Amino acid sequence: MQYFLIFLAFLCGAVFPTQAALNSQMTKFVGHPVLAALLSFLTGLIGLFLYAVIAKLPLSSLAQAKNAPWYIWLAGLLGAFYISTVIVLIPRLGFALTFGLIVAGQMAISLLFDHYGILHTPIREISIGRIIGALLLVAGVILIRKF
Repeated sequence: MQYFLIFLAFLCGAVFPTQAALNSQMTKFVGHPVLAALLSFLTGLIGLFLYAVIAKLPLSSLAQAKNAPWYIWLAGLLGAFYISTVIVLIPRLGFALTFGLIVAGQMAISLLFDHYGILHTPIREISIGRIIGALLLVAGVILIRKF
């Protein structure tokens, strides 16, 4: 099971640049990255809705979202920021540098989330090995930028 989860995480990583490329192409048709992002979210919404219906998920459970703290609703805005920003960055920085920087940013914030248990996540303390790993990622980004 662990290997499947590792593969799934790797696959998710591979999906991001593919999604960015497709959204970047959509920008050429609609004329603005935010409109391309809007269409991306719209097709995602339709796909998730169809999945929920086919999987017979209890859509009535969505009413419970009204009880969620306000800050949880920021997830959608963060997703919109991410998609729109990537669409803008890809033509300017290229895929490798854009996603290298994204991974470096993800690693930095992930270490903080793990160490402090931010948003009620399990605590996994920062270690020298984890810091070295993050610094190696940053070194990789620098090499990508240089070459």
